[in-house]
Formats: sequence, C-alpha cells, structure tokens
Amino acid sequence: MLTSLPQLSGDHVFLTDGGLETSMIFQRGLDLLLFASYKLLEDDQGRAALRDYFSRYLEVARDRGAGFILDTATWRSNPDLGARLGDDAAALDAVDRAAVELAQEIRDQHGATAAPVLVNGVVGPRGDGYVVEDAMTAADAEAYHAAQVRSFAAAGADMVSAITMTYAEEATGIARAAAAAAMPVAISFTVETDGRLPSGQALGDAIEQVDAETGGSVAYYMVNCAHPSHFDHVLADGGGWLERIAGVRANASALSHAELDEAEELDEGDPDALAAGYVALRAQLPNANVLGGCCGTDERHVAAVAAAWER
Repeated sequence: MLTSLPQLSGDHVFLTDGGLETSMIFQRGLDLLLFASYKLLEDDQGRAALRDYFSRYLEVARDRGAGFILDTATWRSNPDLGARLGDDAAALDAVDRAAVELAQEIRDQHGATAAPVLVNGVVGPRGDGYVVEDAMTAADAEAYHAAQVRSFAAAGADMVSAITMTYAEEATGIARAAAAAAMPVAISFTVETDGRLPSGQALGDAIEQVDAETGGSVAYYMVNCAHPSHFDHVLADGGGWLERIAGVRANASALSHAELDEAEELDEGDPDALAAGYVALRAQLPNANVLGGCCGTDERHVAAVAAAWER
C-alpha cells in the first residue's frame, strides 16, 4: 500500500478506464447479471476480457506519458448483491482479493511506464448507483463496507475508491472504513442533471459534510456518472470545496439517469465533444488531475480527454 498518492503531486495527469460494465455488455456482448462485473473473475474468458479491456487504457496512458489508476472489477461485490448471486462473505472476500491480484498481474504484464500505475480497490454503493435506496447511517455504512476494504488492504491494493456515491452518509462510512484499514481513499459522487446528488444534497455540501465527519481523511473527491453539462453550473458558483475535487469520470451521454435506465442501446456520445466538456471545467477545478470515463465511455473517450487536456 502507498503511504501517499502520486496523483496528488501534480507531476503527471492520471487516467482511469471508462464504463467497464457498459463496455462489457454493449460492446463485447457479455451477460452481466445485475451489472456484477466481478463475476467475470470466475472463468478464463471473463478474466481475458478484463485483461484486454484494461490493456487498451494502459496503452493510452503510456502514449500520453500519464499515470493510470487500475480499478478492480468489484463495484458490485457487496453483501446484498452477492447474496442475490449466491455469494456469501467468504466468496466475496476471495473475489475481492482475486480482483486485486488480477489488477496487479495486468500492471506487471504491461511493463514499466513513465508514471505510476496504481491498483485501486473499487467499492460501490450498497444499492443503486442512480438513486438512494435503504439509506444507512455513517456507522451502518462503515460496518457494511469494512470487510471489502479490509480485503483490498490484505491483498495489497494501493488505494480504495468509493464510486457512484448517492448520499453523504454512505460515503462517510466508507471513508471511515478505509481510515481504519490505513488505506488512502477517494470518494466519487454521482450527480443528477441539476448538479445535485440523488439524495437532493448539493455537491459542495456533501463534500463538506464528509470532510467534517471524517476529519478530512479523504484523499480527494471526484464526480462521476454524469455528463459535464449536468454539473458545470454548480462548479461555477465557486467555493473552497472545489479544491478537494481531483477527478472527473463523466458519462458519454447527456441523458438523465432515468433515461439511461430505459435505453436499449448504448449512447456513446461524441468523444471530442466530451473532451471539450472536460477542458471547460478546468478553470473551476484547479486540482483536477484524474481523468477518466463512466457509462458509455471507452478508451476512445479517455484518449480524447487526455489529448485535449494537454493542449
């Protein structure tokens, strides 16, 4: 585990992947029940698909001289989803450790790079990534997610990220679990077309709440699973909390979450237009250094964003 995160030094831009689940389902034709990409770890075909998927992004990072944050395929490996798919706590622990090991293998097989490649243990929400379901207190969320964070730490992940958080209390709980496991943590919030969290809370208020309730232990915050046009107006309002945002992982589509849920085809948007949307955010996000994608994006979008960011 790293004691400090190189993406916070400002020496290099760090890239991430895009929409893992949407790529596997819509572009590769794989069946991911309940969006549970962790099930790909169970056979050689799935593991090969993950290797190929991440290798494409690592090549983009190599070409750009950028660092890379290599996610584990564990966004849905939580107790509730695991129970629905027949996986108990022991099985999920094995999955989380195997996911870290695979990411480490992919990093090692890719060879030396100009900037660091970090293995990132991904924690997803207990419920849906678009809406608040069965909201927990921060204490309940810490207890719920702690086992997964411990699995990542034991397997040697470099950091943990909580992705598509819909309300502040769950994010706080995960941050506390990461602190207890001595793991650096990033928190990434989902926002709706009005720039607010699905809970209705303002983005800045959510960041300030989590910081206040964790003693500022979160390494940095991100915004993901939303198009830049959904939250650019919120950033324009200003505030000290903007300095805490170091990453953006936007959707390719400008559709709302409700519209995306109903869509039968993947809306890939325009990679160059999406990249322009990222660049337009730079003035409001002075510490933004982690760039990637979310639903509907692939390596083309991340390459376009990386190229536009350099200009």
